[in-house]
Amino acid sequence: MTDSSTPEVPAIDYLRISITDRCNLRCVYCMPEEGVKALSHDEILTYEELELLAKAAAASGIERVRLTGGEPLVRKGAPDFVGMLTRIEPRLKVSLTTNGILLARYADELKETGLSRVNISLDTLDPDAYREMTRVGSLDQAIDGIRAAIEAGLEPVKINCVVLKGFNDDPTPFVELAKELPVHVRFIEYMPYFEGPTDKWYVPSDVIRGRLEKLGTVEEVESPEGWGPATYVKLEGSEGKLGFISPVSCHFCPTCNRLRVSSEGTMRTCLFDPDGVDMKKSIRSGAGEQALREIIEEQLERKRLEGHRKPVPGEGRVRDHMSRIGG
Repeated sequence: MTDSSTPEVPAIDYLRISITDRCNLRCVYCMPEEGVKALSHDEILTYEELELLAKAAAASGIERVRLTGGEPLVRKGAPDFVGMLTRIEPRLKVSLTTNGILLARYADELKETGLSRVNISLDTLDPDAYREMTRVGSLDQAIDGIRAAIEAGLEPVKINCVVLKGFNDDPTPFVELAKELPVHVRFIEYMPYFEGPTDKWYVPSDVIRGRLEKLGTVEEVESPEGWGPATYVKLEGSEGKLGFISPVSCHFCPTCNRLRVSSEGTMRTCLFDPDGVDMKKSIRSGAGEQALREIIEEQLERKRLEGHRKPVPGEGRVRDHMSRIGG
């Protein structure tokens, strides 16, 4: 008999892989100004090791792989690695999350090697605010990356905006962007991953939606593609859709369908999972595809059993940096 009080977890078919902990930005909510000590070359999984892991994951039912970082495009050979993954089997869809700084350089090559689409992290459209938030970044380079992704056909192009109180909590500039370009903007609630006051930057999604409703008629619409944690609306006159990702005010743990692998090879069922499995140790001890598949399927089952649980802020969080886990 099934416990009706426990929500049913969907098919877990999505794997996020952090291919590097390095980043070319220093965003204020992500890392200190001086950055964090980077992992050595030997500490991160090679592309061949990641390919083996992805083959085992695909055999275990994973149908979508998203490459993250850090910033994945700072790792040499990232487009070639996309090609390695897309050749595993036709049904495996490969996507990328990037800050867009290097995307204009690589968009066409990524498309040619089989990348299906991109999510671009962009928290403000004001050049001075962008520089303040990223500490080292150029808004023009990020915008060039967005345009290059559109021209290359990496659709749908989604913009991820982490909303910070008093800094970028006016959605108007992004509404204008969605009117100008065929992009889908998702407003993401700031999630207090590390220690500290939870309300320093936090703005509930309902607040942003209320501000959107003052700008025009808002209509509920479906997601641009597949499952995701975002709910979407369309504002009259906009080219793209506007979404809300609400991990704090409306947590989506019961419907999460993803596993994640950190850049040093730890597989976790959740950002807050303190009991990750060391896949690197298994691979470098000689585990083949079948042995890795057995480990992955154990983690899939653990995910199914844990899927309804909501992490408690401040409890059980991973003692690792977000740039290594993959955000």
